[in-house]
Amino acid sequence: MNAAVHPQRAREFAAEVVETLQAAGFQALWAGGCVRDRLLDRDPTDYDVATSARPEQVQLLFGVKRTLAIGAAFGVIAVIGPRGAGQVQVATFRSESQYSDGRHPDRVSYATAEADAQRRDFTINGMFFDPVGGQLLDFVGGRLDIEGRRIRAIGDPRERIREDKLRMLRAVRFAATLDFELDSETQAAICRHAEEIQLVSGERIAEEMRKLLVHPGRRRGVELLAVTHLLAEILPVDAWRTAVGQIESDEVKQAWERTRSVLAKLREPTFSVGLAALLREPCRRLAAGEALVETVGRNWRLARAETDGVHYCLEQEPVLRSARGRPWPELQRVLIGPRIAEALCFAEAVALVVDGTTEEIGYCQRKLSVSSAILNPPPLISGEDLQSVGIPRGPIYRLLLEFVRDAQLLGQIQDRNAAVDLALREWRSRETH
Repeated sequence: MNAAVHPQRAREFAAEVVETLQAAGFQALWAGGCVRDRLLDRDPTDYDVATSARPEQVQLLFGVKRTLAIGAAFGVIAVIGPRGAGQVQVATFRSESQYSDGRHPDRVSYATAEADAQRRDFTINGMFFDPVGGQLLDFVGGRLDIEGRRIRAIGDPRERIREDKLRMLRAVRFAATLDFELDSETQAAICRHAEEIQLVSGERIAEEMRKLLVHPGRRRGVELLAVTHLLAEILPVDAWRTAVGQIESDEVKQAWERTRSVLAKLREPTFSVGLAALLREPCRRLAAGEALVETVGRNWRLARAETDGVHYCLEQEPVLRSARGRPWPELQRVLIGPRIAEALCFAEAVALVVDGTTEEIGYCQRKLSVSSAILNPPPLISGEDLQSVGIPRGPIYRLLLEFVRDAQLLGQIQDRNAAVDLALREWRSRETH
């Protein structure tokens, strides 16, 4: 839920929307994930309402200024709440025809609550609740599956997958993040149709992976992706194809176990950190590891900042894990980087698994605790200083300034005059060679 949205206000507003619709003579119920979360004693991240009212009736009832037709073609209207309450999506009960494109129904028709439940993906998401009357409406056995901690497709799982291939990834994510089991028939259907995940856009795959890799259940999620054959389909080349039952050597088995262990050891990772953990071993085994990261970023349509974050974690991890043995200028440049928190999160997990100790990471954290004047003192000279003493402009400036900066960080020089003298000596030395 948006940080500006207060859970209690959101819940009260969602109940108010239902009450308003019912008072106008329509059937109205909370639907889907918010009902599931309520049964799990969790604060819902958002609220959806299903109703017998048509979209135009919803807009008329709540007013044009308070509504947004975000999915009018599918009977969905967003009702905007007061400050702190967010908004509620109100959808007309509907049934759907076949899905020719594997994502959108060819035709939508308004229907009953029971028919609406039958079109949804999993039983735990197919329930309704009346917050006014306090009644649960469960046409699909969702409550029993919640009690049994089971992810089960509504009806024929093959049909649900045929309608929307992304449901395969969603099933895995729900199982991992809720710590549920996959129903055997649902899992078997995913295994049979795993290669069809290729028909799903990279953006939609990435959105599911963002939710999975930052969640504490990420290790189990990735294991389920392997068991269901999805991992080999969503990652390029043969990055983890051997992890889905075709383990070829002890080396690959050990790499797979390290990957799962690193994922488990991560503490509150960003998506970039989680993805770095997933790709670390394939990148180490491939000559073109950087290209693998770029390929995943391109396939999943990741933001440049996300892909750069993966690169940064993979590049800086060995530096941070051997911090005390590195020249201070080299380590200092890493520590003052804008993404050092992500790099340390990643390196700490790798160190726990590979090194069995986080002493080097602790050393880095102690260095970061000192004042900025010590950790990152202002440079003693700039390009203007080099120009003032007659050094011609060019690529040499970057090299000289870096050379002088290293000497400053090592405590070999303390003022501008010494820095300029050192730069001149180094320039003359390079000019004579």
